[in-house]
Amino acid sequence: MARYIFITGGVVSSLGKGLMAASLGALLQARGYKVRIRKFDPYLNVDPGTMSPYQHGEVYVTDDGAETDLDLGHYERFTGVSARQSDNITSGRVYQDIIARERRGDYLGATVQVIPHVTDAIKAFALADQGDHDFILCEIGGTVGDIESLPFMEAIRQLRNELEPMQTLSVHVTLVPYISAAGELKTKPTQHSVRELASLGIKPDILLCRCEHPLPESERRKIAQFCNVRAEAVIPALDAPSIYSVPLQYHREGLDAEVLRGFGITDARDPDLSAWEDVTDRYFNPEGEVTVGVVGKYVGLPDAYKSLNEALVHGGLANRTKVNIRWIDAELFEGDDEELAAKLEPLHAILVPGGFGERGSEGKIASVRFARQRKVPFFGICLGMQMACIEGVRDAGLPTASSTEFGATDEPVVGIITEWMSEDGLQTREAGGDLGGTMRLGAYEAKLDGNSHVSAIYGGAHSISERHRHRYEVNAHYRDALEKGGLVFSGMSPDGLLPEIVERPDHPWFVGVQFHPELKSKPFDPHPLFAGFIAAALHQSRLV
Repeated sequence: MARYIFITGGVVSSLGKGLMAASLGALLQARGYKVRIRKFDPYLNVDPGTMSPYQHGEVYVTDDGAETDLDLGHYERFTGVSARQSDNITSGRVYQDIIARERRGDYLGATVQVIPHVTDAIKAFALADQGDHDFILCEIGGTVGDIESLPFMEAIRQLRNELEPMQTLSVHVTLVPYISAAGELKTKPTQHSVRELASLGIKPDILLCRCEHPLPESERRKIAQFCNVRAEAVIPALDAPSIYSVPLQYHREGLDAEVLRGFGITDARDPDLSAWEDVTDRYFNPEGEVTVGVVGKYVGLPDAYKSLNEALVHGGLANRTKVNIRWIDAELFEGDDEELAAKLEPLHAILVPGGFGERGSEGKIASVRFARQRKVPFFGICLGMQMACIEGVRDAGLPTASSTEFGATDEPVVGIITEWMSEDGLQTREAGGDLGGTMRLGAYEAKLDGNSHVSAIYGGAHSISERHRHRYEVNAHYRDALEKGGLVFSGMSPDGLLPEIVERPDHPWFVGVQFHPELKSKPFDPHPLFAGFIAAALHQSRLV
């Protein structure tokens, strides 16, 4: 029988509910339990796939092709449990399914209402696909009091009544702000937030109190008294120097012990936190330092490249190296060679990440050219690989080479491929289809050249599976032109139609991949491409 932990947030947004859920999941795992974490998003988009990264951060893609909230990336990185389509739901998807059923006549003429139809759909999502998990953690997006989250709160209230006693637990994440003028921590926002939650019929069992200063015992007792919880259930959550120290910090404050107590579990084994202790030791005690430049389009919002940021950190952990990430706007380089050199010369490695649209493309291509000519380690991901191929064809004597994504071109090095083969058979898409339905999404196999650099990075593998999220592909008809210029196709789709990996054998470290390896990297299991990239950057740092 799975036990449910419902995680809500109050006072303000961005308190770190996702990180809290991931950390608690990791702590329960360390005690030998099987966990799964799910995210309920109240917004009306069907999924975040068509949302601007500036609106909602990166889109996290699962093996089964779901475009999900970035918090699922935290869940995977901290627990190692692969997320699925069934682990993220939005109000948009709930309403879309309900309206489709109503149009089909499935409700037999009944009036379709929020209660019971919407709340029943939310409950069905929470209870589905339980498997043999011991705990299912359900994070509710948004802040208590938001009008759009009310159906989710009502569904939680109903589930807490309908499931067995001691089968559910409510954890509420709140803010205890510090007022510098008064020199005090203020508990009133937490009291009001808990009161708001109680007005919806949900009594929290544990309060996780985010604060910038230590929470005195007197304030902890005050919160417990006014919010009707045990003092031990008021867990301080101070800002941490690294997200990877959060599980250890929460364990020291007794979060996992209090959760188990709330479920009446008294025979749990002590947690094995050695993996997290090793991660924090590597993070806080590096033996080297490198600076990596990320030349992108959405650099104004770090969350737009959240998984990429963390994967670079993981590459540093694999090499006991501190990674300084310099976020660089690709538009700065367009037609300005002096600015290009000034920004890129101090770097030990250059990475061009994924993205959509023409803006900044010429700056990314210029960055590729700089890395190629100066022999600086280069890593191109998704659009970054496509820019490397365009730069390679231009260098081979075709200066008009471009992507059809950017408009009409005489040399379409990159374009929409309408058909390809997968394990499930022929896959098709239309150039003019909905933006949410023309992507190549999820895990796909790639066949590697056994003599390639990339095959060696993957430990001599001849076949890999990586996650994709893109609409355009490199045109394999330009293979001869690219290889004459030194850029070889070292990884292809199983049907041989779609280039998956390119590299330059005459370069110290120059790799482009059509997939997103950052989505599968974890602190205790860094992705080999990022580990190799940072190793190359470390070598470069010793040469300059």
